[in-house]
Amino acid sequence: MSEHRQRLSAEERQEEIIRAAVELAGEQGVDGVTTQDMANAVGISQGAIFRHFPSKDMIWLAVIHWVRGRLMSVVDMAADQGSDPLDSLEKIFFAHLGFVDKVPAIPKLVFTDQLLKKNPKIKELIRSILADYEAKVVGLLAQAKAQNLVRPDLDEHGAAVMFTGIIQGLVMRVSIIEARKSLIAEGKLVFPLFLHGIGSVRATGAKQA
Repeated sequence: MSEHRQRLSAEERQEEIIRAAVELAGEQGVDGVTTQDMANAVGISQGAIFRHFPSKDMIWLAVIHWVRGRLMSVVDMAADQGSDPLDSLEKIFFAHLGFVDKVPAIPKLVFTDQLLKKNPKIKELIRSILADYEAKVVGLLAQAKAQNLVRPDLDEHGAAVMFTGIIQGLVMRVSIIEARKSLIAEGKLVFPLFLHGIGSVRATGAKQA
């Protein structure tokens, strides 16, 4: 194991630490994770952790960057698979829920008071993620309106806020209140309501399996 550790580049080691932090946050919550926990999970000393990240806050900032990169990759890939703007929105919706299902630490990372209140850089980064995400949704809704797939008086910005708000609400509900329920199953119940709200001719049900 030690030889494996020595062969890792600084970038690979940082990735290891970040992934360990994400996994630990999912199990214990952000507040309960120490740098010693991260070191134990990776198999290095606590001092080695700080050789890669100057502070614990910098680890969590790197974690949020990690989440951003992977979430937007999932979103972009899903959008590209859509047959039209509404289909892209539906694929984004369920791909996002599927991503959170696979990385259960996300709500604990994004909504924890410790990170949002104590680290302004993390709060600003999360705001940036939300702004970029909503801008993508606004663009797809504008395309849908131009193609007469939704009602002509649709407020794209308001609908984008509703889209992201539904996802956030489902994530919080399932992760905290209804932990045994599937995000995808819950999403199938509410996505048709979103379609109905934006005047989609498809407001008969979500197609995702």
